[in-house]
Amino acid sequence: MSSNAAAETRAASRVTIIGMILDLILGAIKTVGGVLFQSQALLVDGIHSFSDAASDVVVLGIMRVSRQAPDTAHPYGHQRFETLGTMLLGTILIAVAGALAWDNLSRLLFARDELLTPQWPVLVAALLSVVGKEWIFRYTLRVGNRINSSLLKANAWHSRTDAISSVLVVLSTVGAMMGYVWLDAVAAVAIAVIVGRIGWQFAWDSVQELVDTGLSAEDTETIRTLAESVEGVKAIHELRSRRMGHDVLLDVHLLVAADISVSEGHQIGMRVVEKIRQAYPAISDILFHVDPENDANGIKTSPDLPSRHSLRADLERAWGHWPEHTRVKLHYLGNQVTIEVFLPAGIELSDREIAAAQALPSVAHIRVWHPR
Repeated sequence: MSSNAAAETRAASRVTIIGMILDLILGAIKTVGGVLFQSQALLVDGIHSFSDAASDVVVLGIMRVSRQAPDTAHPYGHQRFETLGTMLLGTILIAVAGALAWDNLSRLLFARDELLTPQWPVLVAALLSVVGKEWIFRYTLRVGNRINSSLLKANAWHSRTDAISSVLVVLSTVGAMMGYVWLDAVAAVAIAVIVGRIGWQFAWDSVQELVDTGLSAEDTETIRTLAESVEGVKAIHELRSRRMGHDVLLDVHLLVAADISVSEGHQIGMRVVEKIRQAYPAISDILFHVDPENDANGIKTSPDLPSRHSLRADLERAWGHWPEHTRVKLHYLGNQVTIEVFLPAGIELSDREIAAAQALPSVAHIRVWHPR
């Protein structure tokens, strides 16, 4: 693990442990308070806090794994573990919310005579929860934004839902104490719905990432424009992206002039990578492929065309000899081969020899160069 990744893991662990301790304290206060002082809303809110503590345990374990450096088994890194953890957190929230909503909705519809009026200590517990959860929300979100962790940011918004639900407890308790006893059960159902909605968002976003959902159409078009603005790039005929944890992986096919060297094509690609990274620092890995022709719409070049070794043997048989120090450059374009022959000083090829090379299968054209 790099020093930067280790520092990020420590920061995430510190804020998560603080949040977990706070959740355990508030959960105990609210569940006990809900039972003792007759508030179903506060009881549900306390269970919500305990679910926060459980999610904190998940965050601690997943963050440590996801920030590890790439290895042989995971050459692209371990960020998917963070995605998996976020999905697990969302699933837990949905399950808890469903159970709590059903319990209180049943009580509201079929057992109204069992509804009780909350007592004033419920207000104290709820207000304490609002202050504590709002503080931990802001603290966790700040750290999550700093280290660019979707899991930590998800956990922060989980804390914010607890603060919102505690506000509902305050309002419903005041209403119940004024004679509207059913408000306590309604608030409990509303809190469960809030928790479930947040859980669904976490789970759905994680599923989108696990099925390799790419960047938005706007970002993709911006990246395409950036790449095509680099000198030497004729067009971009394929551009793919996918998310992995807090990283983005990008594959781009660059169409360049067919007659440039391999090293020039690579240099053009490196300039494209640099320009994209300046605009999108979150793109951690950019793989570029240099194409001398747009084979997406034209004739695809077959891998069965003769190799350099095979073509040299064919040329040697056609000429009856191989001029010493002769160099050959091959261009595989349009499913044919164009051959450039660079002859050393004092060596000539006859018209018959050139015609014999031109007549070889798969050869589109032959050019012969002489030194000046």
